[in-house]
Amino acid sequence: MPYNELFARTGLLIGSAAMKQIASKKVILFGVGGVGSWCAEGLVRSGIMHLTLVDSDRVATANINRQLPATTTTIGELKVEVMKKRLQEINPDAEISAIPEIYSASSSESFHLEQYDYIIDAIDSLSHKTHLLVTASHTDATVFSSMGAALKLDPQQVRVAEFWKVRGCKLASALRQYMRKGEKPAKKILCVYSEELLTNKGEEVLEMAGENSSFKKARINGTMVQVTAVFGFTLSGLVIQDILNHT
Repeated sequence: MPYNELFARTGLLIGSAAMKQIASKKVILFGVGGVGSWCAEGLVRSGIMHLTLVDSDRVATANINRQLPATTTTIGELKVEVMKKRLQEINPDAEISAIPEIYSASSSESFHLEQYDYIIDAIDSLSHKTHLLVTASHTDATVFSSMGAALKLDPQQVRVAEFWKVRGCKLASALRQYMRKGEKPAKKILCVYSEELLTNKGEEVLEMAGENSSFKKARINGTMVQVTAVFGFTLSGLVIQDILNHT
């Protein structure tokens, strides 16, 4: 099906020149869980044609309440592969690359960040996230990041701010503390966050972080789709708005 037909309503709103710019950009997204999966959906439905997905995890039952690739029929499958199939059903001509790996200091060079126009961080591991944000900030790409989406219920409290100006987010605070001991990002990074902070009322979830033991977290907190999806769609919206601002 022709690109112009698939995205007729988008083109009507922003014009053909902007659509061509959106289609030309290369985006890499780290993490396709509760936030990243919705971001990927938003990007492709907005006309992004070149998207690389990075996530080593497989779908787990506990993902179903908030993650786009998670259904009772996809449990055990690689999230990036489930997402790739879905996104190519939306736009068969889109170039979707699925990389089932973990971003880390030791693997960072393999992702060739310098070849992308946009780098999006939606990962949970503090050390990996810190390294990604610092490394990405040294490329020519525009970088966007998701802060913590757990322990929140109100999507109307989701906000956007520059990394050093994010307030009321424990993850952002931990990242800044981590960075003050080492290297800091070389340029400004816009982040999606919420100052809302609730507490878990249910019984502790006895499950590894990353849902499939890809890394360990000190604690697993409750999350709900109405917040994680808004985080993800806000990230995708930041990409599209930035492209429009430079068209």
